[in-house]
Amino acid sequence: MDNDTLSLFTTGSQPLSGAVGALLDAAPKQWLPYAIGLLIGYPLLVRSLRYRRIQNLEKKCNYPTRESMAKMTDEEAFMIQKQLGTFEFPFMFLKSLQFALFRTYGIPTISHLLTKTTQFSNPKTSLKRYTDTATLVNEMVGNSPTSFRAFASIARTRFLHSGYRASGKILDSDMLYTLALFALEPIRFIGRFEWRELTELERCALGTFWKSVGDGLGIAFDELPSAASGFKDGIHWLEEIEVWSKAYEEKYMLPDVKNRETADQTTAVIVYMLPTALHPIGLQFVSFMMDERLRKAMLYDPPSAFWSSVFSVLLTTRKLFTRYLMLPRPQFLKVNSISQQPDEHNKFYLTSWEADPYYIKPTFWNRWGPMAWLTWALGHPVPGDEGDKYHPTGYHIQDIGPKFFEGKGQKAIEETMKELEITRTGKCPFH
Repeated sequence: MDNDTLSLFTTGSQPLSGAVGALLDAAPKQWLPYAIGLLIGYPLLVRSLRYRRIQNLEKKCNYPTRESMAKMTDEEAFMIQKQLGTFEFPFMFLKSLQFALFRTYGIPTISHLLTKTTQFSNPKTSLKRYTDTATLVNEMVGNSPTSFRAFASIARTRFLHSGYRASGKILDSDMLYTLALFALEPIRFIGRFEWRELTELERCALGTFWKSVGDGLGIAFDELPSAASGFKDGIHWLEEIEVWSKAYEEKYMLPDVKNRETADQTTAVIVYMLPTALHPIGLQFVSFMMDERLRKAMLYDPPSAFWSSVFSVLLTTRKLFTRYLMLPRPQFLKVNSISQQPDEHNKFYLTSWEADPYYIKPTFWNRWGPMAWLTWALGHPVPGDEGDKYHPTGYHIQDIGPKFFEGKGQKAIEETMKELEITRTGKCPFH
């Protein structure tokens, strides 16, 4: 080997160090365009893919104008709404329905009845009663309007309310107000906190679906201006019930200690999975999610300026991250709050828990998975604990409700279901 060749391998030689230096100098120039392209292209790709699902749905439904939406069927409305809850906005859609129930407690006529029955105001029964209500709503929302499960959940709900309505303890206006919240709160929550607002098609679907549910529950719409002449479509119904519900709140959502008693038990569900030391922050968040009228009616203090800023930043960050950096939810990660098929005993289960694990099947994963370990670490029961207390064998829809009502009302439920088979056919509820 000659001296020139040997010098190339000599430590510190100019040829070797020069080549390495040139390579290092050239690397940023070579990779910088790709890095910039990725930085700009990936968010644009995510945003494009995120809108593809609603674009495909609009093509499938083929309602290009407001006038054409007057023909939207109950079955189509269910399909559109289910996409919101299982793919597009599963977290905020669920929270909006929970908050809809929570908001009703700001009406003293509702909170006084609930505290009198003790079902929502007593810590020993409130978590079970909350789970029962959420389960019936999930059965209505999660199943085809013409399915056995939808019929059964509406019929059971009607039976549980029938005695109170007949005696005048539950007012027709309170029923209408509660229905209005289940239709309106998802629109409000998604508009405030999610990566996009609902389209006119989706808003029409919510109005169409919940108008149909109201019909099934026997709720009168006489207090709405177009009740006699008829509603044009789901958006028309939404617009009128929104105006009516705001006027109703202005008149009847008043401060009352009973409001606070019922609200506290639902707040306990919200902070259930937080360590005790963080409960004050959880209460700040609950107050942050309220508007001023509801906060005053519930007798809650407003959140501090510091925590208001923190929550605003976190929710805005979540919104932007979801819109530009998080790929759309794939089919295999579809969110279902209830089991899709019954077991061998024709019972159903909830698939997750936020408070005590009612109706959760004690599988190995549910008893030993990450959620179970977190629940155990916080000192709460896990699925399968304490024998039959949390109904680990699941539920029959026709038996959901307070213990006093278990096994009761079967004849009335069967009659209502036969009625629904005739009146709730999945067609347009406005024609």
